[in-house]
Amino acid sequence: MKNDEARAWMLSDAVDALSRADRLHRQLFRLAPSRRGPSWEPPVDLYETDHEVLALAALPGVDPADIVARIENGVLTIAGERQLPPQVRAAAIHRLELPQGRFERAVPLPPGRYEVAPPSMLNGCLVVSLRKI
Repeated sequence: MKNDEARAWMLSDAVDALSRADRLHRQLFRLAPSRRGPSWEPPVDLYETDHEVLALAALPGVDPADIVARIENGVLTIAGERQLPPQVRAAAIHRLELPQGRFERAVPLPPGRYEVAPPSMLNGCLVVSLRKI
């Protein structure tokens, strides 16, 4: 392979990787319709143990006290709003990658009955514990 061909191949590969990363970012923080108007959906992981189901939502900078977590018809809904911190509201924004505004995410749960504990934060993730009853 000639030097020019190798450079073109590496550049093409890098551009493809950036396109995939951009597509993934848009998928993770996509806008979605909700009952209260437009909102974005945070990514959520769901884990099950013998005693509970744990939902971890990527919501850095959001106060758990401002989040509503409810179960309806076997679906956990996590909703709230991310707002700019007061320290930066008057600042010039050079880059804004964390979505702001209203969010809502609905996640189907494994079959069963659950009791929702108050949400907490762990390493920038919202933790919603659903105790099995």
